[in-house]
Amino acid sequence: QVQLVESGGGLVQPGGSLRLSCAASEFTLEYYDIAWFREAPGKGREGVSCISVSDGSTYYADSVKGRTTISRDNAKNTVDLQMSSLKPEDTAVYYCAAGLICTFQATDFSSWGQGTQVTVSS
Repeated sequence: QVQLVESGGGLVQPGGSLRLSCAASEFTLEYYDIAWFREAPGKGREGVSCISVSDGSTYYADSVKGRTTISRDNAKNTVDLQMSSLKPEDTAVYYCAAGLICTFQATDFSSWGQGTQVTVSS
């Protein structure tokens, strides 16, 4: 059973922006730490960002700091990832995941979406 669903991916020119959304229909995201990961061809799954349930603290990979904001919209039961100044190296399938601790370790997250493709190209 798919527990999370990502949306918002697409083809973007370098320097452009995207807002990715993570939604759940069967549980409440505000009860979990939610992370975004990405997986590029030939590379492992990389942690991008995470938002904590305890105090709302946010965490970002060095590669996206200053260009990325993670946020919750509890009314919509979503967690969004706003990315700007996109670079070709941001091209990847982006996944959201729910867990009990905010880490960039994929094994710490038990619920995953199927991913949304982000392609940054001119």
